[in-house]
Amino acid sequence: MRRLSQGKTIFLIAFLVIMWGVNWPLSKTALQYTPPILFAGIRTLLGGGLLLLVALPKRRQLQFKRHWKIYLASSGLNIVLFYGLQTVGLGYLPAGLFSVIVFLQPVLLGILSWLWLGEAMYGLKVIGLILGFAGVAIVSAGSLSGHVSVIGILLAIGTAIAWALGTAFVKKRGDVVDSIWLVTVQLIVGGLFMTGVGSTVERWSDIQWSLSFVGLLLFISIFVIAAGWLAFFTLIGAGEATKVASYTFLIPLIAILASALFLHERVTIYLLVGLVFILVSIYFVNRPRRRAQPNDQQVVSS
Repeated sequence: MRRLSQGKTIFLIAFLVIMWGVNWPLSKTALQYTPPILFAGIRTLLGGGLLLLVALPKRRQLQFKRHWKIYLASSGLNIVLFYGLQTVGLGYLPAGLFSVIVFLQPVLLGILSWLWLGEAMYGLKVIGLILGFAGVAIVSAGSLSGHVSVIGILLAIGTAIAWALGTAFVKKRGDVVDSIWLVTVQLIVGGLFMTGVGSTVERWSDIQWSLSFVGLLLFISIFVIAAGWLAFFTLIGAGEATKVASYTFLIPLIAILASALFLHERVTIYLLVGLVFILVSIYFVNRPRRRAQPNDQQVVSS
């Protein structure tokens, strides 16, 4: 397992949380210019194409014939199902409610990492995961409105399950494939699939190729999609999946702050209360487990 320095770990976590946080308001703005499925396919395919330029010098490490099952499984879970269900589901539910359900992912990943990856599960970590999800729910509570659709809820749950399964799968099998090629292939395969679906059910003529849209598309493709997924799987490969995932609880917080800054959306007291829950959650999940001392188990007799 590749270990990262503390400085690099902090940088990658900060980069990931900020990029995936600002992605929500940026994508919401971009959807004013494009149909959703085509947008999901184009940005993912473009991100994969950009990473391909970085991966080509390491083409001997691709070994697609040997590891094609890993590449396709990761593409299906982390790109096709995650982005596909998310894109469709946002049409059925308010964004706040949808994001709350999707951020069941760290809790689900904690369970999968315990059952499948053999990571330690103890009381403080369980409490931390629950507090983190509660914090996300509190942060988003002020924005919950509109009709609640059963289909939307099921799609949100499916999005969370796909993300958790995809992350656990990469953690389990990712050591045998090159991380850059893994991200590159899954983005290209997933992007091609979603672009194909979008071309069937949507119209390319509905895309408004304005300077604003092109700028948003390039920023999201480069920093959110390509660099974001690469940072995420680099962190997952270097440490406990549950601990890394605990920091993703901060993403809705960043999304709301960015939405308030760029879209002038209202910030409420829920934000401050939820922030406390999230910070305590991250502390609990990442706090080293106290090992029992020999004296703790000795019975003092007279």
